[in-house]
Amino acid sequence: MPNQLAAEKSPYLLQHADNPVHWLPWGDAAFARARAEQKPIFLSIGYSTCHWCHVMAHESFEDSDTAAILNEHFIPIKVDREERPDVDKVYMSYVQAMTGHGGWPLSAWLTPDLKPFYGGTYFPPEDRHGRPGFPSILSTIARGWREERAKLVSEGDRAIATLREHYEEKGGTAPGEEDLTIAGGTAFEKCFQYFYEAFDAENGGFGGAPKFPRASNLDFLFRCAAIQGVKSETGAEAVRLATYTLRRMAGGGIHDQVGGGYHRYSVDEAWFVPHFEKMLYDQAQIAVNFIEARQATGDERFAWMARDIFDYTLRELRSPAGGFFTAEDADSAVAGEPGKHAEGAFYVWTKAELDAVLPSNVAGFINAHFGVLENGNVDPSRDPHREFTGKNIFAQRQTLSASAAQFGLSPDQANDALLGALETLRAVRSRRPHPLLDDKVVTANNGLMISALARAHQVLEPDLAGSAAPYLQAATAAAKFVGRELCDDSGAVLFRSWREGRGAAEGFAEDYAYFIQGLLDLYEASFDLRWLQWAERLQATMDARFGDEARGGYFNSGAGDASIVLRLKEDYDGAEPAPSSVAALNLLRLASMLNDEALGRRALRTIEAFRTQWSGTPQSMPGMLCALALALEPSRQVVLVGSPNEADFRTLKNVLNENLGPRRAALAITSESDRTWLAARAPWLADMKPIDGKATAYVCEQFTCLPPVSGPGELRRILA
Repeated sequence: MPNQLAAEKSPYLLQHADNPVHWLPWGDAAFARARAEQKPIFLSIGYSTCHWCHVMAHESFEDSDTAAILNEHFIPIKVDREERPDVDKVYMSYVQAMTGHGGWPLSAWLTPDLKPFYGGTYFPPEDRHGRPGFPSILSTIARGWREERAKLVSEGDRAIATLREHYEEKGGTAPGEEDLTIAGGTAFEKCFQYFYEAFDAENGGFGGAPKFPRASNLDFLFRCAAIQGVKSETGAEAVRLATYTLRRMAGGGIHDQVGGGYHRYSVDEAWFVPHFEKMLYDQAQIAVNFIEARQATGDERFAWMARDIFDYTLRELRSPAGGFFTAEDADSAVAGEPGKHAEGAFYVWTKAELDAVLPSNVAGFINAHFGVLENGNVDPSRDPHREFTGKNIFAQRQTLSASAAQFGLSPDQANDALLGALETLRAVRSRRPHPLLDDKVVTANNGLMISALARAHQVLEPDLAGSAAPYLQAATAAAKFVGRELCDDSGAVLFRSWREGRGAAEGFAEDYAYFIQGLLDLYEASFDLRWLQWAERLQATMDARFGDEARGGYFNSGAGDASIVLRLKEDYDGAEPAPSSVAALNLLRLASMLNDEALGRRALRTIEAFRTQWSGTPQSMPGMLCALALALEPSRQVVLVGSPNEADFRTLKNVLNENLGPRRAALAITSESDRTWLAARAPWLADMKPIDGKATAYVCEQFTCLPPVSGPGELRRILA
């Protein structure tokens, strides 16, 4: 009989709706029951595409004996971390502080007033190697609650007090302790040195296994190159570290060589054996990394790599209504083996499968190029569950030119053979059981993808307009979806997620930060004023709901939610950037676009709020350092005047995105309504007109403008 999760919309919660565990969703009903029955809460947090969440579910939550212990002694609550990142942040912080590590599934035991007193991540179903299994832990905690409840309640109080004290100590130092320019320069140098020393010269990336594609690291390196100049010693080295990492990722198993896009991370240092889930937020951020690599180097291969991501995303993660779905699972059913699921089953190949569907000469070429072996190419030490025995993960083992030479092919013949084989394999693979699609539409993740698509339009399809510009069209459709389905009627309040209708939870700080960034990028890609106007409106809401007026920066959650026992600020640019890091950049961009000094001051207070973090361990907040760099640069604007549909306007616009360079706000006056709205905020824009009827560019720094220019060559020289 289904439990109370059956009425939920989250795919993750629905995965557990038929468990024998009497799960309740996070909410007042569950809390009231815990208080009434005076039972501790067992809180389990995960997400639908989490491999180890599936493992613990199969081993423990589907087991009737384990469920009986949970149901008798605890109030079991399930949370989808993608629906409630604020809840996840509180209890993940506790588990990390208690154990030194974190991850999902997240397991925490709480008092009825929601204070944690014990926690961990995955627990095995039985005692192993001296480590207690999940039933043993449940029994021990149940006995402790009966016999020493006061001690556990006291531990919950102590845990919250300790976390509060810890985050307040990290909450920044008073402005002026050290000049921001000096402190920022030191932090930039320190952060660059960290990445330089941690760089894996053989495999790319930083550090050893497991290896994550942490996009903010590469954002920082490209920002170093933009500030110093890509041909300077530091700039060239920053570009080398970033682009080598991207090339090795693109050649590895973390990259879906057949279907495009990138898996979550690799368990090894060489990007070879991935955890196979695919997240929308990874696709968006990695695509931007490739776009900036293309700008920094002019190498068209990086443009191909970005298009590979967008091809996958638009094909597999885009909803018919325009929003983007959250993720695809790592696990899937094994074809021909009813009832069996395995990680990566959709993606891996036996040599026999390849030989059966490809012509013999092409199969040999593909096998050599991707390292396919008769008995499989995955080291058993990287396959603890023996799911890849006899299977092959595609990873480029040699260059295409080397594969061509090996088989006596010209470069064009080799390229045609590769593309043709991959098309065949995509068709074959499409007939396999597909991984679960998490078809939630999350506002924050859509903001990241809107940014990526807008940037792609500027760099990869600069001469296209209207329906001929698919990336711009997709970004616009996603923004419209959010406006239609994930926003209140005023346009000022965002909601978190949509699946078969809008979810109840309003947006969190990351939803506002990422989506505002997406709107600013979409404005600069289209110069449609409504996106800038909406960004200004949403920023006011973010400031009011999440801003810390006393210390600066942004809390993850809004005030007034009694279920959040501690409001925290994210201070780590991890798989996704900290909301405050993105917000600081947004504020600086808006301050420059709207001539609003108050927004600039709020940006500086946000940066100062995290000074302890970015000055002490700058590699933990590379995104905030990018904001700091923009704050310390002179304010720059480029104002284009003309019709965005005309070739002369697009030619000038394209100059702005040809190369990687210092950030500058791009504005456009394309109509009298644009002029009226913008000039009301920045009066110096009122008199900007086309010269001799041609599209014209005005380049301004510190609100002093150079003589207007109408030719791309002239604009290029000014911006150099």
